Amino acid sequence: MADPVIDYDDVQGTILRGYRVDLARHFVLSITNPQAAGKLIGALVDGSGGLPKITTARHIQPKPPCFLNISFTCPGLAKLGLNAEQLATFDASFQLGATSSVSAQAVGDVGSSAPQNWISGLQDGAKVHILLSLWVTESASVLESVSVTLRAAFKGCMAELYAQDAHALPDNKVHFGYRDSIAQPTVIGAPATKREAPDDQPAVKTGEFLLGYQNELGGVYKVSPPELSINSSYAAFRILEQDVAGFDAMLAEHAEETGLDTEMLAAKICGRWRNGNPLELTPDAPGELLPPSKLNNFNYVTGVAPSDDTLGLICPIGSHIRRNNPRNGAVNGTDSTHHRIVRRAMPYGPSYDPLQPVDAQRGLTGYFINASIHNQFEFLTSEWNLTHLFVKAATGPGGSNDGNAVYNISGEDVFLGVNDPANSSFTLAEVGPRGSNNRLMKNFPRTITTRGGVYCFFPSITGLRYLAQLPSTR
Repeated sequence: MADPVIDYDDVQGTILRGYRVDLARHFVLSITNPQAAGKLIGALVDGSGGLPKITTARHIQPKPPCFLNISFTCPGLAKLGLNAEQLATFDASFQLGATSSVSAQAVGDVGSSAPQNWISGLQDGAKVHILLSLWVTESASVLESVSVTLRAAFKGCMAELYAQDAHALPDNKVHFGYRDSIAQPTVIGAPATKREAPDDQPAVKTGEFLLGYQNELGGVYKVSPPELSINSSYAAFRILEQDVAGFDAMLAEHAEETGLDTEMLAAKICGRWRNGNPLELTPDAPGELLPPSKLNNFNYVTGVAPSDDTLGLICPIGSHIRRNNPRNGAVNGTDSTHHRIVRRAMPYGPSYDPLQPVDAQRGLTGYFINASIHNQFEFLTSEWNLTHLFVKAATGPGGSNDGNAVYNISGEDVFLGVNDPANSSFTLAEVGPRGSNNRLMKNFPRTITTRGGVYCFFPSITGLRYLAQLPSTR
């Protein structure tokens, strides 16, 4: 079957392509005047009135100084005029919203990460209507000048509840020191780009990321009205604060306990060395950074020793990258192609210097994009990050005397799990029946805290034009 033909001019750009920029500002907005808000949306679609234009998936040459995309919450769509019957056709988790106790429990937003503890304005999901994201190539002056223009346009139609800034760190790293944005899904029909690293993993059907196309289950995600039902998408916007000093202290403590040096333990927890090389390809030391064509050229199960890693002896089954993309490992919930997400995230806050530590808020913020929040973002988090029971029984080439995969994973994801020092656990597998020789890293705390979240809907350009005129017709 031929790949679907996507009208790139009808798709908001951030869904299908990364912008590779240095700066970002995410405006959290509440609609105060629906009619005036509709006019502003229309002006942003057209780029009229001196406003920046909503960026589409069509590549622009030369690269512009900034990019702009807009998304809406369920209360935001209601504010613009969608009725209850129409909203009932949207993703079930999107309807609940990120501040719902059901949603929060599903993704581990409990305790200090609970919605009632979120930062300015994000605690009350009913008031959050729009996320407007501005990405800037490299100029801080462009970020500020465009922000001034946008803020002037908000007056009389939207109230700014909060603005979250982000900025790229050197070598595309996050505050924990790992190189980021390495493995993104290959979306069938997405625009080709020379700058994206090749990926030998199965390409994922368009309908896992865009409404109106066939998804991995053979169905099509749709909503009502039809103007919003093709080339649109959903996303979970997250503000994740990272305790870098706490993470470093955890590594130091448990490296001694497990007999590993801190860098090896950091690699085991993630599944990659901090330079980005995967353990499956460079198991003993980080080495020189592999070329992009090799960074993702591996699987966990080959059936042939010594390359087979069914048991997680090289890359732990509970490592971050293996939980979030099991590749060809045997897991519950079909397989990884049914639950992939696109990540568009950047760090925020000052770089951390362990020699001169400064107490400041720092972390990662951005979008986790998919065509079903319930089946992709929430499934991935609740079923694979917050439990170890998703792994199916499996043995490697050496048979059951070497071990079984179900005994070689414990606890929750070290990064994204709800890790209570009273019962947290991470398995470092060794050869032996029923996990008899495994080592455990235990009693470690949570080092990432959710500071904000929004479930949002990215309409197509057609959908934005529909929403822009909707308030005036009601």
